[in-house]
Amino acid sequence: MSHSLHDKKLYGTATVGTKGQIVIPSDAREELGIEPGDKLYIAGSPSKKVIFCLKEEQLRALIEHLTGDVDAAKALINQSNKEG
Repeated sequence: MSHSLHDKKLYGTATVGTKGQIVIPSDAREELGIEPGDKLYIAGSPSKKVIFCLKEEQLRALIEHLTGDVDAAKALINQSNKEG
């Protein structure tokens, strides 16, 4: 999977309602594969006043990637300790 810094798009605006709800623009839902019932995780940076959404499967893949790197690092450390 390759990522590009230029693979960004502004989909429009969403107004926050009185209950804190927003509507994701339809072209964003279509292009990003967001379906009714999908669980989105909201993350952000309070100091930068930025929020973003991750679909549940994206978050799972990110966690697997990060923990896989940890497991690989542990294996390298263990191998190095055995050799040293």
